[in-house]
Amino acid sequence: MKKVITYGTYDLFHEGHYNLLKRARALGDYLIVGVTTDNFDLERGKMNTCNNVMERIEAVKATGLADMIVIEEYRGQKIEDIQKYGIDIFAIGSDWEGYFDYLNEFCKVVYLPRTEGISSTQLREQRPSVKIGIIGTGGIAKRFITETRHVNSVIVSSVYNPNIDEANRFCAEFGIDRCAKSIDELYDACDSVYIASPYFTHYEYCHSALSAGKNVFCETPFVLKEEEAKQLFCLAEKKELVLMIALKTAYCPAFGHLYTLLKSGIIGEIVEINTSSTTLLEEEVYMDGRRYGGSMIENGCFTLLPVVKFFGTDFLNINFYSKAKNSIDLFTKGVMRYEHAVASFQVGIGVKTEGNLIISGTKGYVYVPAPWWKTDYFEVRYEDQNLNKKYFYPYIGEGLRYEIKDFASAVLSHDFSAFKLTKNEVIAMAKIQEMYSQGKNVFQL
Repeated sequence: MKKVITYGTYDLFHEGHYNLLKRARALGDYLIVGVTTDNFDLERGKMNTCNNVMERIEAVKATGLADMIVIEEYRGQKIEDIQKYGIDIFAIGSDWEGYFDYLNEFCKVVYLPRTEGISSTQLREQRPSVKIGIIGTGGIAKRFITETRHVNSVIVSSVYNPNIDEANRFCAEFGIDRCAKSIDELYDACDSVYIASPYFTHYEYCHSALSAGKNVFCETPFVLKEEEAKQLFCLAEKKELVLMIALKTAYCPAFGHLYTLLKSGIIGEIVEINTSSTTLLEEEVYMDGRRYGGSMIENGCFTLLPVVKFFGTDFLNINFYSKAKNSIDLFTKGVMRYEHAVASFQVGIGVKTEGNLIISGTKGYVYVPAPWWKTDYFEVRYEDQNLNKKYFYPYIGEGLRYEIKDFASAVLSHDFSAFKLTKNEVIAMAKIQEMYSQGKNVFQL
C-alpha cells in the first residue's frame, strides 16, 4: 500500500484545496492530511486565518478524501510523521516548489499544480474589513500601523493629529492616503478608531468616537478615573459598539496560556503575585509630567494586569510607596491585600529593577523572566525540580498584532465583550490609578 501525506492550513476551504487533496489522493492508496493548529499558524506569523483548527479539520473531513487527519503542531513534525506512518510520498502545492526538497531523504517529494484564480488570500480579501482611523502619530502609532499589515481584514483608512504637519509626515511615511484635517473628517473615513494620543486626551476622544458610532481601541492607560471608565463602557454598550483596551500582554499567546494553566490549579492555590515594570527615561523626558505623568501612569497597567486577572477586582486595600521628584513619581511600589492572597508590584521611570513576574502557589510557582510583559517563555517550578516544566510560545514582531487581530474579530463578529480583558478589570485598573492620583494610602519615600 502506497501512503501519501500532505499538509495545509485549509482556511476558508475552497475548490483549490479540494483539487489539491484530490491530486494528492490519486498518488497512492492511503492519504494522510496534516492540518496546522492555530498556535502553529501564530508561530509562523500567520495572523489572518478566519477559521479555527476544528472548523478546518471538519472541512477536510467533509471531502471524504482523507483516510487520516493529523494535527501539525510544531516545526520538524513532517519528518517525524513521515517516519511514524511509513510515508512513501510527500505532496504539497507547487507554490512551495523546492522548499521541501530536504524531505527527499525520507520519501519522494511531489509538487502538485494549484488551481488558478482562487486562494484563501483572495477570499479573505473579499470578506468585510475593519477600517481604522488613527488618532495620534507618536511612536506607538508607528508600531501599530506596521503590525496591522500582518493582520487580515484590517485597513488603516485615515490619520488625525491636531498638529497637521505631524499628521502629514506620518501619512507620507506610511503611505496613508487620507490625512484628516478634523476629527469629523477622520470619522467619515472609518468605522473604528485607534486612540494613540497622549493619555490625558483618552476620555475625550473615546467619548467622541463612541458618540459618533465608532468602535474604539484605546491605548493604555485607558482613563485615570473609575467613573470615566464606567461611563465609556456604558456608552459603548448602549451604542452596541466594541470598546477594547490596547494592553498587548493580555492578548499574547504566552499570557493566555499562563492564565488557563494557573486556573487549572497547576501550582495549587495562588497566594502571592509579584511583578515589575520599569523603564529608565532621561530626566528631561520624565520631567515633562503632562506628557509622561510618572511611573504609575506609564507602567501601572502592565503590572496590574496579572493581579486583576488572577485575583480579581475585589481587593480589600492597597498601599502605595512612592519616590517622587517635583511631583513626578520616579518609582512606586504597590501592595494589594485580598481576602486570601497578597499582590505587590513595582513601576519606575527613574528607578530600574528586574522586570520579571513571579506567581506563588501552594504546590509550586511560576517564573516569567524579564521583560515578562512580552515573554515567549515561562517556567512552572516545584519543590521537586524533576517536575519543573518550561513553556514556549510565539511572540511575533512588536506583539501588537495579537491585540489587533482580537479587536478586528470582535468588530466583525459584533462581540461587544472582550473576555481577555474584561470591563470590570479595566474599571478596576482605572480605580487604582485614581486612588494613587488622589493620594489615597500613598506614602512618600
